[in-house]
Amino acid sequence: MLSTMQDFPLTITHLFDHGRRVHGQSEVVTSRADGTRRSSFAEIADRADRLAAALERLGVGSGDRVGTFLWNTHEHLEAYLAVPSMGAVLHTLNLRLFPAQLAQIINHAEDKVIVVDDTIVPLLAAAGELRTVQRFIVIGDGDASALGAVDRYEELLAAEEPGYAWPVLDERSAAAMCYTSGTTGAPKGVVYSHRSTFLHAFGSSLPVGLPVSDRDRVLVIVPMFHANAWGIPYSAWMLGADLIFPERYVQAEPLCALIDAERPTVSAGVPTVWSDVLNYGATNPDADLSSLRLVTAGGSAPPRALMEDFQLRFGVRMIQGWGMTETSPCCTLSHPPWPFDEDDLDWRTKAGRVLPGVELRIVAADGTVLPNDGESQGEVEVRGPWITGSYYRDPAPEKFDDGWLRTGDIGTLDEVGFLEIRDRVKDVIKSGGEWISSVELENELMAHPDVVEAAVVAVPDPKWEERPLAVVVRRAGSEVSSAQLCAFLEPRVARWWVPERWAFVAELPKTGVGKFDKKELRARYHAGDLTPEAVPAVGS
Repeated sequence: MLSTMQDFPLTITHLFDHGRRVHGQSEVVTSRADGTRRSSFAEIADRADRLAAALERLGVGSGDRVGTFLWNTHEHLEAYLAVPSMGAVLHTLNLRLFPAQLAQIINHAEDKVIVVDDTIVPLLAAAGELRTVQRFIVIGDGDASALGAVDRYEELLAAEEPGYAWPVLDERSAAAMCYTSGTTGAPKGVVYSHRSTFLHAFGSSLPVGLPVSDRDRVLVIVPMFHANAWGIPYSAWMLGADLIFPERYVQAEPLCALIDAERPTVSAGVPTVWSDVLNYGATNPDADLSSLRLVTAGGSAPPRALMEDFQLRFGVRMIQGWGMTETSPCCTLSHPPWPFDEDDLDWRTKAGRVLPGVELRIVAADGTVLPNDGESQGEVEVRGPWITGSYYRDPAPEKFDDGWLRTGDIGTLDEVGFLEIRDRVKDVIKSGGEWISSVELENELMAHPDVVEAAVVAVPDPKWEERPLAVVVRRAGSEVSSAQLCAFLEPRVARWWVPERWAFVAELPKTGVGKFDKKELRARYHAGDLTPEAVPAVGS
């Protein structure tokens, strides 16, 4: 028997219209150099109307890519709403890429128009030849001569009127695209459909996800160029939560000032940001984060010590999420399951429980699907309605396994759907035929009070094939030694995990999304630019 239910298209246009009609009084706040800018959802929606009309007048049509080279701002939110809803494709560009990589991505995506903030025009201009770009739209009045002839954002909007006639779209048509960080090769394009974005907004805002309502104020620290800011702008807009954008001011001091002034209740960012906030709070006891009821860390696993210290110092509960650009990105959030207390760190330090709509499995190297027993370890594979099935103009068959995305993460899955990530396939260390988790070593090292950050990579060893090299950033004023750190690790990990090679640096290299750049660390080591000091092996 066929259903007679209405065939309602699942599109960003619907999310946009719902937020406009139902939550028009909710607020968008952007931190600016010249002061805070405030707009209601209704005002943002009218400006999105004007933006769509302006883009159409400039020749942007169905399927055309519109790049955004922007901070987290209300203008970027306007593009999030307008570009997909008019049938074009939003392409968020990573501000932290090298010029050659940025040019490669823009040319590969064939962006037709790029919207850029005037403060970062030089970064875009340095990319060189952008073969398909026909127009640059500049936000702000700053010098943009390096780009040649440009259109000014506010002038374009002023020439249009609200009331744009939004087209009826196919829910499976392209809405947005992001490129992977390229840590293991050339960046790959992931195209999100309207349907996948719509379902992700619903799934990720369930109580087992990042639940918000019109009672919340959400501080979006995670960059809007990174997997659509983890989908938060869309779910917050849909549910009427106020949105607070920090623009370029994502350092600890301005972030703490913004939190104190705007009183957000929920926030999300990478662990390095939260670590900076914690360190700032250690020397600035007036830092007040008491308005926050929940923060999420993602992009990489937050150390247990960070989550614990964050709650002790600020009284704020931190959970983590797991996902990838390819997964839109949310797949798991680490809310402890019933009947455990919501503050239970043993659960919160895992990658999290799988969201409804997503399926996970653990697969051995020989292709065997392993049991969900919390012990069997293999590569994490994932599938679902917001998981990519291929890359843009790059089939990459090695990344897919009979309809499942191979994530490159090594982990376990238990009987209640909780995922624990042990390492990345490319980062796990094989020493004497046994596996060492670089992630676990890093987390244990960062539990030491004199360690700010630590990254562990495999380096060649004549006897054991590979051994761990620990690269450590000491806390300011500390002279903690490698021998002391070895002694600290000895009761916390297997004895043969303890590194013999150590390097101390002022700063760890990071990728464009704030992860430790282990590819760069390995390159520095092999180039002789990272000279480790050796200590006797534990037990030798």
